[in-house]
Amino acid sequence: QVQLVESGGGLVQTGGSLRLSCAASGSIFRIDGMGWYRQAPGKQREAVAGITIGGSTNYADSVKGRFTISRDNAKNTVYLQMNSLKPEDTAVYYCYIDFVGRRSWGQGTQVTVSS
Repeated sequence: QVQLVESGGGLVQTGGSLRLSCAASGSIFRIDGMGWYRQAPGKQREAVAGITIGGSTNYADSVKGRFTISRDNAKNTVYLQMNSLKPEDTAVYYCYIDFVGRRSWGQGTQVTVSS
């Protein structure tokens, strides 16, 4: 069984930075894709960033140039560095991993950006 534990969320002012982490544990021998989604109140969950096992990345247009995704394969951990945060980035952020053809999700961490 795979477990994902997220950390790093919180309250920050506009223009500030946060770094989210998501550590996977359990019977894992290789993780394929990893990434982040977010869901704001009253809105659908949307993809934020993803990273392949080879290190290729993709980003939502709304976060390009501000967010950076990275991964540490030795630690089974994915990170999301968020800079120049805006109030519209306020949401619950969920990490995921793709492992043996299945996607597992973290519990979510709240990010609130005050104006």
